[in-house]
Amino acid sequence: MPGFAVATLKQARRLIVAVVGGSILLIGLALLVLPGPAFLVIPLGLAILATEFVWARRLLRRVKREASRLTASLRGGPGSARRT
Repeated sequence: MPGFAVATLKQARRLIVAVVGGSILLIGLALLVLPGPAFLVIPLGLAILATEFVWARRLLRRVKREASRLTASLRGGPGSARRT
């Protein structure tokens, strides 16, 4: 019986993470067309989902990489598309 309780708790945690993270992600996507900080809310939702789901972890890594690339190009750092 203890194994069943542990499995049930893991499933409950996974469900809660999916609902909370998914809701925050959907709100962030809605904020792309509504006024609000979509570019802060979307990564937050992905970060919550990434605690339980590999696909979200991969997508969050990609978002971080692209954000770093964008920041570097805006600052004129290495890898930027800035012309002299």
